Amino acid sequence: MRVLDQVRYFMALLTVISLPPALLYWFILHPFVDAWRAVGRATTFAFLIVMFVGVGYLVYRMRGPILAVDYGTNAWLWAPAVALYAGAVWIQRRIRKQLTFRVLAGVPELDPSGHGGELLSEGLYARIRHPRYVAVMLGTVSWALFTNFLAMYLVVPVTALGLLAIARLEERELVDRFGEEYEAYRRRVPMFIPRLGAAEQTQ
Repeated sequence: MRVLDQVRYFMALLTVISLPPALLYWFILHPFVDAWRAVGRATTFAFLIVMFVGVGYLVYRMRGPILAVDYGTNAWLWAPAVALYAGAVWIQRRIRKQLTFRVLAGVPELDPSGHGGELLSEGLYARIRHPRYVAVMLGTVSWALFTNFLAMYLVVPVTALGLLAIARLEERELVDRFGEEYEAYRRRVPMFIPRLGAAEQTQ
């Protein structure tokens, strides 16, 4: 069981180190995208990378008190954890071709013209507008159940609220970038939960 405890601890540590700066990344980028376009991609990504590493390091230094409450290994939580993680992996595989690394990093947002990238509206994007965020949420809950640390359970609602806020900021930027095309897409496709029985729509 000692090895399993170490695995749980490592997974919890990895989450609390990486997730807060990942959320902060988009809170910094989306509201100020015009300013970031003006300073250029190189400066923007240099700043964001330094921020990501810096915040992650600070959390790592505070890992003791953050991960102090460990509820222990609970095999009863493994089945729902695996099911949720499988759902997250399934979504990720379905959107992998559309959601390239450039898109994940925010390169289209920083296009100097303000009209970079293409509107993703096919596949799972024809059913929900933010499948990536749904996958992140499922994965976060899955890891919280498996690791069974108090900090991980607190991360779940913070992540949910953070992703909702980021999605709204992102959509404001997408309206600016794609105009009526995105407005029509937003009216047609729900944000996170697909309409039951709705056939996939493509543009």
